[in-house]
Amino acid sequence: MTLSVTSSRDAGGNGSDRIGRLRQSGSLKCMFPRRDGAGLEAVLVNTAGGITGGDRFEIAAHVDAGAGLTLTSQTAERAYAAPPGETGRVETRLDVGPGGRLGWIPQETILFDHSALSRRLIVTLAPGATALVAEPVIFGRAAMGEEVRFGRFDDRIEIRRDGRPLYRDAMRLNGDTAARLDRPHAGGGARALVSLVYVAPDAEAQLAAVRSALPPTGGASLIGDDVLALRLLATDGFELRRVLIPILTRLTGGDLPKCWMI
Repeated sequence: MTLSVTSSRDAGGNGSDRIGRLRQSGSLKCMFPRRDGAGLEAVLVNTAGGITGGDRFEIAAHVDAGAGLTLTSQTAERAYAAPPGETGRVETRLDVGPGGRLGWIPQETILFDHSALSRRLIVTLAPGATALVAEPVIFGRAAMGEEVRFGRFDDRIEIRRDGRPLYRDAMRLNGDTAARLDRPHAGGGARALVSLVYVAPDAEAQLAAVRSALPPTGGASLIGDDVLALRLLATDGFELRRVLIPILTRLTGGDLPKCWMI
């Protein structure tokens, strides 16, 4: 899927953001619900119902100078059991022009037993661009008694600005995922986590409030003058959402996509 967003706003901020180009194929579709806030909202829908070994999804979005785009998902993505030797792959590249605004806040990715998933997220920001990036993951649904006793998960996130790296993170789990997460210095028994990065001029001003909303299993730091990074571990998806949604609501200025609240 390839999407570009342009702005027709004047110097006074009047006007709107609109789709400049949209190309989609396969089972990955994009919907554009009406919204009251600034910018364009796009909701990703995987009509296949999930990801398994051998699947490949590519997402590319460009936000023009001064435009705004929030990308989310209709529901949680699911990574199902994969045939031996096969891996599902998702590659996302997001590019934001000067003064542009990006929100990459898909709902959770749920990993099932014997799943194999490789993800890459690369965000490129021009000077003056802002971004909110969050990637929540659930390792088996605790309420359903699910455990990921074998799986492969390779996840990388990179955010750059003007050719320089602002944030890099990599996670690789291979084998008995539940056992690894049970280790005290790994997950401490957690079955859900989120990595969040907020790049904006008010990042430092948001830090104290974000930290006060976190339990002992979460932490937030200012890793640049305008870059706030957060990692949160939780026992399950419900507990993750209980903490995460108020933080997302704050960082989006109360403009969190409605599908997050359903």
